Amino acid sequence: MATPRSLGLNEIFFSIQGESTQAGRPTTFVRLMGCPLRCKYCDTEYAFFEGKRWSFDEVFREIEKFPTKLVEVTGGEPLAQPNAIPFMSELVERGFEVMLETSGAFPINDISPRVRIILDIKTPGSGEVARMKWENLEALKNGFDEVKFVVTSKSDFDFAVTTAREHRLFERVVVLISPSFKDVSNLELATWVLESGLPFRMQLQMHKYIWSPEQRGV
Repeated sequence: MATPRSLGLNEIFFSIQGESTQAGRPTTFVRLMGCPLRCKYCDTEYAFFEGKRWSFDEVFREIEKFPTKLVEVTGGEPLAQPNAIPFMSELVERGFEVMLETSGAFPINDISPRVRIILDIKTPGSGEVARMKWENLEALKNGFDEVKFVVTSKSDFDFAVTTAREHRLFERVVVLISPSFKDVSNLELATWVLESGLPFRMQLQMHKYIWSPEQRGV
C-alpha cells in the first residue's frame, strides 16, 4: 500500500538526456513504475510491473550520488502515482532542475510551476489518443513547458499538424516531434517537417544511437 512520502520506483540511473530541448545534458532519471496506458510503440514495458517502494528520502540520497542537478521524472506514467507531485515539489525545493515526462492522461494543474513538463500528446498510432485530457494543453506554461508527438505514419504527422494549430502550440511552447523508432525513418519525418513549413523541432532518441535500443538504464 502506498504511504506518504514514498513512490513505486522502477529504476534510477545517470545518463545523457536523449530528448527534449535539454538533449545532450547529463541527467539523473527517476523512472517510476506503473502505467495505465498501453501505447503500441512503448519501449519501457518493463516499468509497468517491475519495481519496489522507496521513501522520498531514499530517492533523494540516491539522486545526490550523481554529478548533475538535472533530474527527469519519467515512467511508466509518473502521474499515475499521486505522490509524484509532492515528490517533484520537494526536488525543486532542494535545488534540482526538474523535468517531468507525462502522457497527458492525468491533470497537470497541481504540478510545481518550477517543473518543466514534457507532455507527450498521444497520436492515433499510439492506440491511446482517447485517454488524452485536452484541457492539459491550456495549463502548459508558455515559453517553458514542451510538448512532443511520436508519429508512426504520415497520418500521425498530419494529426500533429492539426492539433498544434488548433491549440496554438507553436506560439506558446516548443513542439517536439519524433519518429516511432521502428515505424518511420528519420528521413521520412525530416521530409514531412520540411514540407510542412512549420516550426516543429525534430528529435531523435539520442540514447538509442549511443547505446543499444533495447538497453535499460541509459
